[in-house]
Amino acid sequence: MSVPHVPLHVTGHVLLGDDREVGELWVRDGRVSLTRPAPQGSATRQLTGWMLPGLVDVHCHVGLGSGGAVDPEVAVTQALADRDAGALLLRDAGSPLDTAWVHERPDLPRLVRAGRHLARPKRYLRDFGLELDDVADLPEAVRAQARAGDGWVKLVGDWIDRDLPSGGDLRPLWPGDVLAEAVAAAHGEAARVTVHAFSEEVVGDLLAAGVDGIEHGTGIPADLMDEVAARGVAVTPTLLQVAQFEAIAQRADGRYPAYAARMRRMHARRYEQVRALYDAGVPLLVGTDAGGTIGHGRIADECAELVAAGIPAADVVAMASWRARQFLGVGSMVEGSSADLVVYPADPREDVEVLRHPTAVVLRGQVVVG
Repeated sequence: MSVPHVPLHVTGHVLLGDDREVGELWVRDGRVSLTRPAPQGSATRQLTGWMLPGLVDVHCHVGLGSGGAVDPEVAVTQALADRDAGALLLRDAGSPLDTAWVHERPDLPRLVRAGRHLARPKRYLRDFGLELDDVADLPEAVRAQARAGDGWVKLVGDWIDRDLPSGGDLRPLWPGDVLAEAVAAAHGEAARVTVHAFSEEVVGDLLAAGVDGIEHGTGIPADLMDEVAARGVAVTPTLLQVAQFEAIAQRADGRYPAYAARMRRMHARRYEQVRALYDAGVPLLVGTDAGGTIGHGRIADECAELVAAGIPAADVVAMASWRARQFLGVGSMVEGSSADLVVYPADPREDVEVLRHPTAVVLRGQVVVG
């Protein structure tokens, strides 16, 4: 049985998007109204402060743990941690667990699934993705994942090759022509493609293939940043993940010296890299890479990392809210939109730390926090 919606009246600073601010809105039957007040009286709940459309984590992994797929009960706990932190829309950037059932849970964030990671044997984390023995199988595997997901496909673009004579280093997984055919296959299924990419070497092939997103982007060279921006390829820096590169390098010391050295270089210049992407006009998104080794519910931490990289807090807030909603096709908050919103005690565009302290989280018109 569904829980009746209590009408809400939100006042103060209602931030609907870039340069769109009003003084109040109403929520009735789970929907937003900017013009029609809910019935006034003791049944209407008042919320006051700075309101944003729900935050968006565009790179997380509901259903994934450090050893691969988790039980559905654990996946629910992961999604609730994201929800309670204000992330009400998630793009699941690859999961070995089929989480289509999340769509039927009104208490869980909205989920946009990318199906399973597509990788090659011994060229990604064990039990995380589908491993293709023959690179020629990639286009058909992409078609299958496009049909199984929610309009996105996730490829592993590069990973350590431990068999290199140099002692192991990052290398692309797919030949450029196969990658281009695979991206075309996804687009033929009305799906977009985003790609795990640490290295510099893989970026040219990704752009030539016409990918829609790059995850991490630690190796995007300066001379290609303008092209990334011109093509509108969205980059998700996942700085919480990149912060772990020094620890990864330490584990590789001795056995894989070239790889360890590269990971250290990318770690050392992670903020410089993200600021350069921002200055080049590359569309940036906010993703925590939660799942695996990173806990869920850390959207505010990732936003703080982006500010530490030199991006103004106001832009980070926009990236984490209304701009990401538009990128994922959810659209702006307008009359009749689902009431997925977060209220804060102060303006997070002035101080990103405010994102850690929501006073209310509203999902589908229900107050779930506060």
